[in-house]
Amino acid sequence: MTMEIGITTFAETIPVDGPPISHAVRLRQVIEEIELADQVGLDVYGVGEHHRPDFAASTPTVVLAAAAGRTEQIRLSSAVTILSSDDPVRVFQQFATLDAVSSGRAELLAGRGSFIESFPLFGYSLDDYDELFAEKLDLLLAIRDNERVTWSGTFRSPLVEQGIYPRPEQHPLPVWVGVGGNPRSIVRAGVRGLPVALAIIGGSPIRFSGLADLHRKSLKEAGFDPVKVPLAVHAHGYVSESEDQAVEEFYPAYAKAMTGLGAERGWGPMTRPQYDSMRSSQGSLVLGDPAQVAETILRWRDILGIERFMLHISVGTLPHEQVLRSIELLGTEVAPLVRAG
Repeated sequence: MTMEIGITTFAETIPVDGPPISHAVRLRQVIEEIELADQVGLDVYGVGEHHRPDFAASTPTVVLAAAAGRTEQIRLSSAVTILSSDDPVRVFQQFATLDAVSSGRAELLAGRGSFIESFPLFGYSLDDYDELFAEKLDLLLAIRDNERVTWSGTFRSPLVEQGIYPRPEQHPLPVWVGVGGNPRSIVRAGVRGLPVALAIIGGSPIRFSGLADLHRKSLKEAGFDPVKVPLAVHAHGYVSESEDQAVEEFYPAYAKAMTGLGAERGWGPMTRPQYDSMRSSQGSLVLGDPAQVAETILRWRDILGIERFMLHISVGTLPHEQVLRSIELLGTEVAPLVRAG
């Protein structure tokens, strides 16, 4: 299987200096990023769902549908859809519609959610965090695989021979599961024959090799061929013309973003020594010139057995021109090196 290279974003709006970027401006920037990613030959672009002032994309399918009309080849994915606090019927309909308008380029990356805002917003309890996702994932798959559905569960009204439309152009519509590091989530995906996207945003990628092996083991025990079910990685990073330029351009925005998240979650502030450790060969940042980034991706491929790599560039809100240049380098210089490796 050819290695796929892509981009993810949460449409971040908090720059290092100055006032926040408006949500409208940032979303238009994301459309430009997707258009460029398509032009330079990247394989996939993912937009994450969040419900916070510092992230502009609360409805990824709308953003992706807008990009569908300005692109031709690139696959359009969520990264992730918070399935636990949404209705699987509406989620399926939205992605089936996206699949139609993009001529069969839609993908759905479902997850439990790494932030909690969507749960009170849509009337769900965090006490049901895991149970909500498990039940709704099964309903989503039932809808994907059957035009008419009979189903009953705990958190939603039942369906009795209900037809659900439109149907997607792809058969089946690709559904992935996003996992941060929970073995139970890996097994849940594996026994359902679903591909997984591992979010590696801290620690050494070697630590995740056990999860990659567990995914393949779960697939095999459930009767699926692991060779036919891909594994992806989502990681923070940045590409520039030189290592020094990449390091210095990425650090201010990254440190601000991670320090802000740390204040919410009880972590200490991001320091330069910590950052330098994270960009080492054993760290979680994928950062440097095109040759260095390609080498890192290939090393992670060998460690984890991944078939797709997704780079999250604007962890903090980098200047738009820098993001576009990084996307250009990823597509024109990094991706060819990785595909030839």
